[in-house]
Amino acid sequence: MAKKGNRVQVILECTEQRKSDIPGASRYITTKNKKNTPDRMELKKYNPYMKKVTVHKEIK
Repeated sequence: MAKKGNRVQVILECTEQRKSDIPGASRYITTKNKKNTPDRMELKKYNPYMKKVTVHKEIK
């Protein structure tokens, strides 16, 4: 039987693309430990629509 842990799946969405007029949405799915990082995650990831590395923030 699987254990219920502190790890949850989160969705990261590009913040720069949301502000611009470029269509599409760059999103990544990852996991995080709720106990170690209770606040929202913020990572630099590649955005294929803008063709550069941008800041992606956790959304609900």
